[in-house]
Amino acid sequence: MKKRNVYLDNSATTQVRKEVLEEMLPYFTEIYGNASSVHTFGQEAKAALIKARETFAKLINADSPEEIIFTSCGTEADNIAIAGSLIANKGKHVITSRIEHHAILFTCQNLEKHGYRADYISTDKIGRINIEELKNKITDDTVIISIMHANNEIGVIEPVEEVSKILKEINKTRKNKILLHTDAVQTAGKLKLDVQKLGVDLLSVSGHKFYGPKGIGTLYIRKGTNIEPLFHGGHHEFGMKPGTENVAGIVGMTKALELANSEMEEESKKIFYLRNKLAKGIVEKIPEVVINTDLNNSVAGILSVSFNYIEGETLLLMLDMAGIAASAGSACATGSAEPSHVLSAIGANPLAAQGTLRFSFGRYNTEEDIDYVLEVLPNLVERARKMSPVWNSK
Repeated sequence: MKKRNVYLDNSATTQVRKEVLEEMLPYFTEIYGNASSVHTFGQEAKAALIKARETFAKLINADSPEEIIFTSCGTEADNIAIAGSLIANKGKHVITSRIEHHAILFTCQNLEKHGYRADYISTDKIGRINIEELKNKITDDTVIISIMHANNEIGVIEPVEEVSKILKEINKTRKNKILLHTDAVQTAGKLKLDVQKLGVDLLSVSGHKFYGPKGIGTLYIRKGTNIEPLFHGGHHEFGMKPGTENVAGIVGMTKALELANSEMEEESKKIFYLRNKLAKGIVEKIPEVVINTDLNNSVAGILSVSFNYIEGETLLLMLDMAGIAASAGSACATGSAEPSHVLSAIGANPLAAQGTLRFSFGRYNTEEDIDYVLEVLPNLVERARKMSPVWNSK
């Protein structure tokens, strides 16, 4: 089969859609004013900012545009949500899960260095959080619970709505309401986000995960939520995020989510089909593999596979030479020698975890892409195993 370029790392980032780029271009060249300026140039930019905020609010079913705060990325939104809530509400306790993105885990770990307490909830073997454990960890000092909407490595969808219902009952008897945050970076553009249905107080999104530009994100903050800004220096974003607004990025991200929402049903069917075809083909063609993604309870775009007895990084480089882009897990964790914290949390064999790859699919992938991967991958795995002392000592 002729070599082709196949991009299967869409959970790390996606290309900017042509329609999104076209929407953004005027804000680099024609409508370039500072949205805080009072002159016509600035007011044109401000009008675009207001329109984008109104549109984004409708896209996630927020009550008002003022609940939408534009940030530089999902990681920044996560930091503001967690640390800002703890500071504002004078409490010392946060609850999260063991499989959160490092934007959450590292934030909590840093807060622990400054006198705050964090509890990390365990999961079952497919990655769903232990609800009973979560309930048992709640104390009078608990300020916020942060549970991701879907995991970035294995794709499991978490029961955020169930947690919300539990908190609603608990909060009836509390003086200080426990806030609920969800990192929806891996579900925006893949699942319809409805903050009312989810029942969250805070929700984070990152534009480059759904064919928008890099360097732009969103934090939804439900009206009435007590939260302290982490940065100071201006009145921008209702005082929550000082600094000149990235109008082009905001407009682009909003357009990207608008397009994704309108095409979601059709795109999801296609991506589910491609992902499941690859999973089935890998199991049929390659021995000693483990599919870590629960195909019945996950977002369409993610497939985590452990190839026993080889190093994931070795296989990743071999795939790259064949024109195939994947990842050894979260792009944010690349370079770490430690096994994936997500795979450790679900009880994966540590040796197998070292040989894990994440294939993540997008709108531009085709069935021919999957056929090519299934043609190339078995031979690469066989070659990698021949170089493995563990495989040869079996």
